[in-house]
Amino acid sequence: MTRLAPIMQGFFTGHLITQRHASPHTVASYRDTLTLLLGYAHQRSGKLPAQLDLGDLDAVLIGAFLTHLETERGNSAATRNARLTAIRALFRYASLRAPEHAALIARVLAIPAKRTSTTIVCFLTQDETDALIAAAAAAGTWHGRRDQALLALAAQTGLRVSELTGLRVSDIHLDSGPHVYCRGKGRRDRCTPLTPPTVRTLTSWLAERRGHPDDPVFPTQAGNQMSRDAVARLLGKYTSLASASCPSLNDKAISPHTLRHGAAMALVAAGVDPTVIALWMGHASPLSTRPYLHADMKLKQQAADRLTPPGTPPGRYHAPDELLAFLADL
Repeated sequence: MTRLAPIMQGFFTGHLITQRHASPHTVASYRDTLTLLLGYAHQRSGKLPAQLDLGDLDAVLIGAFLTHLETERGNSAATRNARLTAIRALFRYASLRAPEHAALIARVLAIPAKRTSTTIVCFLTQDETDALIAAAAAAGTWHGRRDQALLALAAQTGLRVSELTGLRVSDIHLDSGPHVYCRGKGRRDRCTPLTPPTVRTLTSWLAERRGHPDDPVFPTQAGNQMSRDAVARLLGKYTSLASASCPSLNDKAISPHTLRHGAAMALVAAGVDPTVIALWMGHASPLSTRPYLHADMKLKQQAADRLTPPGTPPGRYHAPDELLAFLADL
């Protein structure tokens, strides 16, 4: 066995899981990246993954792999950068275990991330959100009522799709001070208040659901936790149904994260402080709310309205009253 296999095993079991206590999502992302890299290296060199050594994964091969992701797999620059982050983490770990490859590791760590374009966030208006929820309610089935509650909760609280699917019955509190509790990204716990319409929808759903405290709030028919793909599929289905009454849905690329953007934009439109929005959304920093401020055209229009119209002659304010003129001259 080459040096690469034990280094990679120690990277996952000893470093990521035991020492860093990385989340399952991080471990899965790094695993998928290195699986793709080993498969690409096998195609290039003809060596089986177990036969590959650290020296086979040089900067030239890593660079070609990153290009392969964009040109042949159709990945975006952001995805390419995320894969590079996982590769860098492995090579930083390997630098202390294989010092004889220090020069090779340094060249890999020097591979730069690619600059990405910043786009305006896509979000749903209140009418579009209402159309989606109504489409789920119109189904009149167990799945439809479950999906109605899921969409209503997502649109009001802005929970991430992993936070929605991971909710347990005991996380929903509908008594005085109704709120939902979740442990989100970065292991940050937060409680999000619920509005009366959301409380009514969840009350009706939980009365029908009748689960134990540790059961998922939104289960599959078999009672298991829903997957992220399942949420994406149901959202696509209701988007198609709702587009008949709300044609503007056809002009948007809607994903589960779009509902989260809509919740944040509703807070921005209500004039909520960006720091509070960051706490509401579970962001690590208030700076993460800037994309929502950029997307709010009302804020920009208010700024434009404060500007002096072109062609207006400059001048100094003259008090309309002699007493006010006297005070102004003091």
